[in-house]
Amino acid sequence: MTVTSALLPDDEPEGLPHRTAHNRLKSLLIVDEEPEMRRYLRRGLSKHFGLVELVENVEEAESLRRRCHFDLIISDIQLPGKSGIEWLMELRKLGRSAAFIFIAADADLDTAIAALRLGAQDFIVKPFCMEQILTAVNRCMGRRQITGENLELTREVEQCRGNGGLIGGSDRFLRICNLMRRVAPMPSTVLLEGESGTGKELAARAIHSWSRRAGSFVPINCGAISAELLESELFGHAKGAFTGATQSREGLFSYAEGGTLFLDEIGEMPLAMQAHLLRVLEERRIRAVGTNRETPVDVRVIAATNRNLGEEVQRGHFREDLYFRLNVLSIRMLPLRENREDLPALTRHFVDLLASDMGIPSPEFFESEMERLKGYDWPGNVRELKNVIERCLLMNVLPGDCLERLTPAIEVNDGGRLPDLSLAALEKYHILRVLEMKGGNKSAAARQLGISRKTLERKTQAWSESPSS
Repeated sequence: MTVTSALLPDDEPEGLPHRTAHNRLKSLLIVDEEPEMRRYLRRGLSKHFGLVELVENVEEAESLRRRCHFDLIISDIQLPGKSGIEWLMELRKLGRSAAFIFIAADADLDTAIAALRLGAQDFIVKPFCMEQILTAVNRCMGRRQITGENLELTREVEQCRGNGGLIGGSDRFLRICNLMRRVAPMPSTVLLEGESGTGKELAARAIHSWSRRAGSFVPINCGAISAELLESELFGHAKGAFTGATQSREGLFSYAEGGTLFLDEIGEMPLAMQAHLLRVLEERRIRAVGTNRETPVDVRVIAATNRNLGEEVQRGHFREDLYFRLNVLSIRMLPLRENREDLPALTRHFVDLLASDMGIPSPEFFESEMERLKGYDWPGNVRELKNVIERCLLMNVLPGDCLERLTPAIEVNDGGRLPDLSLAALEKYHILRVLEMKGGNKSAAARQLGISRKTLERKTQAWSESPSS
């Protein structure tokens, strides 16, 4: 296919907004075999998206999509190798919901209908002008925004009927929920303290949903990002600000505008970065890396830590002024060993939830089994309880039988070799071990094992139905 230079203006049509409310801060993937067409689309759309990536075939596109979320994909139908329609069909089978706009040099009505039936948002025939593309983009992102708002509203309504997704009914639990409800409408910073697995992010999401803030809930794990990248991740950067900064990018404070930024594991934040965060919290203004321009932000910050920040201050590992700024209101999330009264409700919740996901009947446990669970210390807290319940459902055994170890033990002999086992037994052992390492995340486990999630679910369901296998 050939694109003439008359179709490649340097500037977008006059009168179109620099950024619309619908597609602001979104990510775009462009897939087209023709380099000139890719450049044309990037020139016309880069001002309207926070991230624009260009590839020439489905193989490159899929590799990139697995590593990065894209809100919109603009793809040619006819591509070298796999076609755009075939790719979309595969994504829909996997349950992926990225919005698609297809373009094509020549396409019949049947092709267009097939694309739309698969869920493509629009279908544009070449040659086209940039105004057509921008109109289709705005229409597409507008529909997705409305859908997202409806889902968010539904979620908030459901959460407001209960305790924001938090499970429990003990007096201590309800006092914590009431405190969160009281602080939720306020702009004050909240510090959530507690051991790993006590539900700090779930509590932060509940506070956000009760706050009725119009913006998004944006979480970030401060310990999972290197010190060099954390400033850019939070505040954004300008093109050329550092090696590899090939284009400007807005940070998570911008994404959370009007909403809530959840800073998980705040105790892991480097001291130099703590000074920058303190200034932002005091002045409510951010400055992207590589720029001198400050931008005001309206963001509510909720921080969480499993460390004792007071002790970290004494050791010189955490700034005292930032600690006082974050600690406007501190809420301590209860470890499960201090809240055994809610263990039956939590167990019932996870049993019903996970059994439904596995497509198996939800079992009932005797009171003696619940007493057995209450006698355990639960060092991994609610997260460990969920993993134990999933393990017991997979193996069709009682939860208490899974407390000592979460993977089947295979002893090695004196020579360091595994004993004689069948191939099926070794496969089962390995799959369950990977599931444990991935915290029960079937999608992540399937990727590491090199199998589909459907295959993994089929195997684990077969084991739950035949415990002797």
